[in-house]
Amino acid sequence: MINVTKTFLPPQKEYEAVLSRAWNTGWMTNRGVLVQELEAKLQTYLGTTNIIAMTNGTLPLQIAIKALGLKGEIVTTPFSYVATTSSIVWEGCTPVFVDVHSEYLTIDETKIEAAITPRTSAILATHVFGNPCDIEAIESIAKKHNLKVIYDAAHCFGVTYKGVSIFNYGDVSTCSFHATKLFHTGEGGALFCKPNYFETMYSHHNFGHDGPENFHSLGVNAKMSEPQAAMGLAVFPYMNTILEERKKVVDAYNNVFINSGLQLMKIREYTSWNYSYYPVIFKDENQLLKVKQALESVSIFPRRYFYPSLNTLPYIEKHTMEVSESISSRVLCLPLYVGLEQKYLKQIVDIIKESLI
Repeated sequence: MINVTKTFLPPQKEYEAVLSRAWNTGWMTNRGVLVQELEAKLQTYLGTTNIIAMTNGTLPLQIAIKALGLKGEIVTTPFSYVATTSSIVWEGCTPVFVDVHSEYLTIDETKIEAAITPRTSAILATHVFGNPCDIEAIESIAKKHNLKVIYDAAHCFGVTYKGVSIFNYGDVSTCSFHATKLFHTGEGGALFCKPNYFETMYSHHNFGHDGPENFHSLGVNAKMSEPQAAMGLAVFPYMNTILEERKKVVDAYNNVFINSGLQLMKIREYTSWNYSYYPVIFKDENQLLKVKQALESVSIFPRRYFYPSLNTLPYIEKHTMEVSESISSRVLCLPLYVGLEQKYLKQIVDIIKESLI
């Protein structure tokens, strides 16, 4: 069975060796030495500061909205994973959708200002499949209207824009370390923020503690555990291999699909991409369903991702987003992971080519 992704697992003995350090002390959570070591390694590797490792990739979004004191409306994208929108609603704010670029798949910055009202407090945009938004335009709009900027950078581990980590843009950026991501801690995530927000974000992720006996703010439990950090530390030495292997799969797909008539995502200029996903966009939904059925008939499982367009969620006031709804109905992410054998890669490509005839 070939799934859209497969978790990269380091040798079990290597994971156990890292975990034994926590095991020997009996310190399994509450920001032990492994979490602190992982944060330090990631900070150096990514070229970032002010990182807070967390237990999943959704809580950083919710904490960012809470800690920034956002109210009213938040301008956002309908083409993302559901957590982007659900976090806004969960924190008592109203998502206001802006349609997306048909090529980059990120929020269309030329349509943002028209969506801003006196109730707007922030822009929450997604770097889709690791492909950056138009950061300069968004920052300019936010400054003009005195808005906060949060980037859902769940797919962006290792991505740089103009030589700078993508996590260094915006007031806050978030990342997912879910098992399906190219860097993972089994389940996990991280928040990156400007220095002046760090103490507030940190407090919010740790119950609002001010030392062991005092509290100075509202908080929740978003702390990463030591077993999670151990997985991240065991995966970390393989990052170059992971990126190289994923690039080989992407290059193989590109060799076939660049001139196939299928639409591929356009990577924004000045971006060092991380080969996080391989989306293909078909001419219509019927063509997509035909390909999907053909692949699944031989136990190959791509994913309709992102689907559906988030403006169609049942708890959202309905507004048409023509580009996002169209892309969502036609996009399919193909299998992409370390260890995807050439014979299966060829099978995937051949089935798609045959289905398009």
